[in-house]
Amino acid sequence: MDVKFAIDLEHVVRIYRRDEFEVRALDDVTIQVPEGRFVAIMGPSGSGKTTMLNLIAGIDHATSGRVSVGGEEITGMKERDLAAWRARHIGLIFQFYNLIPVLTAFENVELPLLLTPLDKAERREHVETALRIVGLADRMDHYPRQLSGGQEQRVAIARALVTDPTIVVADEPTGDLDAKSAEEILNLLTDLNRQFNRTIVMVTHDPRAERFVDTVYRLDKGILVGIEDGKGGPARAESAQAQA
Repeated sequence: MDVKFAIDLEHVVRIYRRDEFEVRALDDVTIQVPEGRFVAIMGPSGSGKTTMLNLIAGIDHATSGRVSVGGEEITGMKERDLAAWRARHIGLIFQFYNLIPVLTAFENVELPLLLTPLDKAERREHVETALRIVGLADRMDHYPRQLSGGQEQRVAIARALVTDPTIVVADEPTGDLDAKSAEEILNLLTDLNRQFNRTIVMVTHDPRAERFVDTVYRLDKGILVGIEDGKGGPARAESAQAQA
């Protein structure tokens, strides 16, 4: 049976030009992530992790190569089409939560749904379901200042899930949390991956994350230098392949 890939990057290069300088953020990267996997992109600062995440999320464009996400090639999409595609298919989780302080947890989670045709009752149902999934059904009327850091990140995860995205991308989701809260968030993401078969791609510096994910992709200076099983062994043969 053919493996379906949620993410397929082929010979991807991303170059940033600053005056006369050229920064090769990604250099001929080829990876394939099957549907339903929980994977981590790891490496030192400046290795190209966030650049790769931004390409997968359709926030940035590759300089060359091919980017296919959810079976749809997004490499040459126009900005307007890309924004509509991203709204349908991508759930974003950030390190610093990006919650709006004057809105309740419910209202923060509801925000992405305001751009959809759903009516008020349908939006409420979606929001309540998302908050229940992350264990915050009893906190929906609380403001961010009334929540702990871990709870704020749970609200942010609920917001990412509320549109039922194809892929969840998380940029350092435990980076601003204490050890206990970080562990809880990693456990939550693992549960979401297993229970709902949701593909999750996470950029992280947190070495604890390796115990939770299926596959670790290691970048260094824009080059894919290793692919490992999340438990420390060799990666599954079908999970990814690096360009030699």
